[in-house]
Amino acid sequence: MPKIEIFSTAVCPYCVAAKNLLRAKGLEWSEVRVDSDPAQRELMLERSGGRRTVPQIFVNGRHVGGYDDLVAADRSGRLAELLGSAA
Repeated sequence: MPKIEIFSTAVCPYCVAAKNLLRAKGLEWSEVRVDSDPAQRELMLERSGGRRTVPQIFVNGRHVGGYDDLVAADRSGRLAELLGSAA
């Protein structure tokens, strides 16, 4: 199973949409709440190249981006490639 991480906050409609897209594909993920843990927010900023918005999504350690990036990756076939890649 691929390792999927979602950096999110409690009240984020795009986070919900991203999780719904992944759920519809039968995928599981680990969620990292950046609103309740400042250290995790710093980690997200570092790993995402300074992106401050949520969600920030990583598949097998590779940065996908936010919700719009996830949808674009799904449509282009890049998401399927990332899901098949090793960490």
